Amino acid sequence: VAANGDVANKVGTYSLAVLARYHGVPFYVAAPLSTVDLRTASGADIPIEHRRPEEVLFVGSCRVAPEGVEVANPAFDVTPAGLITAIVTDAGVLRPPYAESLALAVRGGESTPCPTTDRR
Repeated sequence: VAANGDVANKVGTYSLAVLARYHGVPFYVAAPLSTVDLRTASGADIPIEHRRPEEVLFVGSCRVAPEGVEVANPAFDVTPAGLITAIVTDAGVLRPPYAESLALAVRGGESTPCPTTDRR
């Protein structure tokens, strides 16, 4: 999680966030506070691991793409903070503006407590 609230996660997370926004569904991220890096300003600064092209060029031993095709096979994508309703952490539920709420939580300040229910 970058200082501005952008989040790197497995490929497909960004697409789900876009779909959630389009359909008016809140989009929450669950992440331990230990994954927040205040030294990383935004998602643009998060290095993205790329997987081997063969993972998408072949199914088993059968090639499913033409010879010479270029492949981008990222292991992660970045979801912009603007698509995230809140970040649920072990320190509480953090809400925008994330630059403030993340910094406060990492430095040991208050965050929005998780709601509790009476289970009697």
